[in-house]
Amino acid sequence: MAKKKKKGGPDGDIVAQNRKARHDYFIEETFEAGIMLMGSEVKSLRKGSATIGDAYAVEKDGELYLVNAYIPEYAPAAAYNGHTPKRERKLLMHRREIDRLMANIQREGYTVVPLSIYFNPRGMAKVELGLGKGKHKADKRQATKDRDWKRDKARLLSHSNR
Repeated sequence: MAKKKKKGGPDGDIVAQNRKARHDYFIEETFEAGIMLMGSEVKSLRKGSATIGDAYAVEKDGELYLVNAYIPEYAPAAAYNGHTPKRERKLLMHRREIDRLMANIQREGYTVVPLSIYFNPRGMAKVELGLGKGKHKADKRQATKDRDWKRDKARLLSHSNR
């Protein structure tokens, strides 16, 4: 009997999603990165209570870290060896990918934002990162107009086919 694929991120279960990122940034490229977690953080992620709305990635000593991601304490483990909910977490990527990201960040206006945290089919926690350039207010308005027009156009076409 064939195994069922889980729904979610790149072939996995989505735990947290940053929907605001695609509204605030032009996402030019996406990357997948592993994330170093403590056991209690993995348990908490499996409950699905993490938020990455204000998170971003920074470079320190040639490594990439996820900053400001909130993974709440896992209550049963908090008494023994709990974790700090907003600590910096190291992202695991190939050196070549990190160097390419760092070169792009040096250009003005670019940043690395997490788009989602998910578990891949092997059960490993992964972060989908996006290389984004910030949008101005006019760009956001135009994107909203385009989205509304596509929705209205689809509605008109579906009604005309009846």
